[in-house]
Amino acid sequence: QVQLVESGGGLVQAGGSLRLSCAASGLTFGSYAMGWFRQAPGRGRELVADINWWGGTTYYADSVKGRFTISRDDDKNTMYLQMNSLKPEDTAVYYCAVGLTNSALRRKECDYWGQGTQVTVSS
Repeated sequence: QVQLVESGGGLVQAGGSLRLSCAASGLTFGSYAMGWFRQAPGRGRELVADINWWGGTTYYADSVKGRFTISRDDDKNTMYLQMNSLKPEDTAVYYCAVGLTNSALRRKECDYWGQGTQVTVSS
């Protein structure tokens, strides 16, 4: 049974930082591209960042470029999202997901999703 479990969300003031983690089990972690999505109230789910299966290629949405960093540790079956200089508009539920390729993630053709973790940034 595949499980993706996010953690690290919470309430932070604007300008602050958070690090999200996504722990995976039940799959061959190193075979998948992975990504972070977010969904704010009343809005669709959007891709924030993704990383390919060996960690050599990353993608960031323009809205987070230069502030967020995605990484993965295949020894720990865990993916991370370091979020710095947080803004109120970053407030959303953040989801991790896996897919066969980065392109699949960008089409939201994800094989598995986590349950989400809330990030709230106060002004």
